[in-house]
Amino acid sequence: MTGRVMIYVQHLLGLGHLYRAARIAAALAAEGLEVRLVSGGLRAPHLDIGGATLVQLSPARALNAAFSALADAQGRSVDDAWRARRRSELLAAFRAFDPAVLMVELFPFGRRQMGFELTPVLDLARARGVKVACSVRDIVQPKPHREAEIVDRIERHIDLVLVHGDPGLVRLEESFPAAARFAAKIRYTGYVGVRAPDPGSDRAGVVVSAGGGAVGARLLGLAAEAAGLSAGRGPPWRLVLGPNLPAGARAALADAPPPGVEPIPFQPDFAALLAGAELSISQAGYNSVMDVLAAGCRAVLVPYAGGGEMEQTMRAERLALRAGFRFVPEAALRPARLAALAAAALAGPAPDAAGLDLGGAETTARLVRDLLRSPGSSP
Repeated sequence: MTGRVMIYVQHLLGLGHLYRAARIAAALAAEGLEVRLVSGGLRAPHLDIGGATLVQLSPARALNAAFSALADAQGRSVDDAWRARRRSELLAAFRAFDPAVLMVELFPFGRRQMGFELTPVLDLARARGVKVACSVRDIVQPKPHREAEIVDRIERHIDLVLVHGDPGLVRLEESFPAAARFAAKIRYTGYVGVRAPDPGSDRAGVVVSAGGGAVGARLLGLAAEAAGLSAGRGPPWRLVLGPNLPAGARAALADAPPPGVEPIPFQPDFAALLAGAELSISQAGYNSVMDVLAAGCRAVLVPYAGGGEMEQTMRAERLALRAGFRFVPEAALRPARLAALAAAALAGPAPDAAGLDLGGAETTARLVRDLLRSPGSSP
């Protein structure tokens, strides 16, 4: 059986949403489906979408870390004319591809600011009898004042809610209590991760990362100081300079790294990098944690919590209950404390992913195939 699947993703600050969508797109294409990944964010390096096709809309990003406004690729606030052009681009892409299934990433749990284009395309999908799936990570940002609106959109527009997580670790209703109202539409896929190569027995060193780097300057800077406290007691701490790291922070770390620090560029195969390391120090974004689990690398998690975000903190707290993970809030982080946590983690056991479902991409592909076969699907 063949079928056309269109995936919409809009990353605004980090790269996690886009890379998770890319992994899903590749898995769907590997199942013989015709897949178009429609991205509304800035172009990202080393994006592997397998046999899928990428459609790039005029890029948008967050104007600030609070997600309070949208900006174009040049950092200018968008206006109604820009929104009209973007809406036309998305609708044109939908009509040209004529998908049997439309998958929207995060919306309506988030990306409300993209409603100007998503509401029209969802209305068009419903009018054409296209099946619609919502692709959402395990934890969403709580929005009690918007729960009724979100539930209404799901009831009107969404056929299937694909939760990319394992209910044995965290359930959707823990961050979105109203999920019980559409429980019949929810399917847990397991976590969408990668398979890292066998690290063998030659692990060495510490890898420090902050995803794309847009909100990672403080963590990387503190890690550079912590590495200095450990200089001479092991390999240098390797600091991954993400593509969105602010220019000033990048220059400070790359041009004159302190003792014990080795700046390295963003890695397309991050899990493979971790598979050769003894310890990962990172934020607690979804993809970063999946790469740590795939690599079997000890970890210190420093979740991003700016702008009231709690998703990474909840994930870090849950994982800290498992062996191999340590957790410290970013606000409490100091170089000496980070150095001590790193030493304690290195002396402790490696993480164990036993019991966690990490086959999320493949399960998502199977569930989308089932959706294609269900009554009312387009041919």
